[in-house]
Amino acid sequence: MDNAVQPVKIPHTLIEDALALLFGTLMVSFGVMLLKSAGALTGSTAGIAFLISYKTPLSFGVAFFLINLPFYWLAARRMGRAFTLKTFSAVGLVSLFSQLHPLFIHFSALDPFYATLFGNVIMGIGFIVLFRHKASLGGINILALWLQDRYGIRAGKLQMAVDTCVVLASLFVVSLPMLAASIAGAVILNLIIAMNHRPGRYFV
Repeated sequence: MDNAVQPVKIPHTLIEDALALLFGTLMVSFGVMLLKSAGALTGSTAGIAFLISYKTPLSFGVAFFLINLPFYWLAARRMGRAFTLKTFSAVGLVSLFSQLHPLFIHFSALDPFYATLFGNVIMGIGFIVLFRHKASLGGINILALWLQDRYGIRAGKLQMAVDTCVVLASLFVVSLPMLAASIAGAVILNLIIAMNHRPGRYFV
C-alpha cells in the first residue's frame, strides 16, 4: 500500500473554467426560467430573488444580482480573489441569461409540478459544474462552501436547511400545491449537491 500511486492533480485551464461558467450558468438560468414559468420558487438567495420578483416590479435577474452584492466581501476575505471573480461572473451571467431565455423560448403548455421538479434538477447539475470549477452563485452558496472548506460541514446539508426555511417563508406568496412542489424541488436540488460535492471526493 505504501507504493500506491497517488493521483496527479491537474488544475483546470482558464478556457475550461470559462466554459464551465458559461455552461453552468446556462443550465441554472434555464432552470430558473422553468420555475418562474411555473410560478414556483426555490431556496437560498435565488428564492429570495423569486419572492422579490413576484411582489415588486424588479425582475428576477436584477433582484438576484443586487441581493448577492453584500456577500462578495465574505468571498474575497475568506475564499480568495479567484473564487470571488468567478462567483461575480457566474451571478452576472445567471442574471443576464434569466432575462434572455424568455426572448427565445415560450411554453404553450407547461405542467407546473413537472417544471418545478425538472427545473431544480437542471439547476442542481449546473451548481455542480460551477462548484467543480471553484465558483458559486453567491449568497448562501458562498457561506455553505466556506463552512464546508473550513469546518467540514456538508454544503448540501446546510443549504437544504436554509432553503427549506426560505421556501416555507413563501407560504403567502404561492399556492399550497406550488409550495409543496417548490419544497420537493429544493430537496432534490440539494440532494444532487450533497451526493456530488463533498470534501475529498475529487482531486481537482
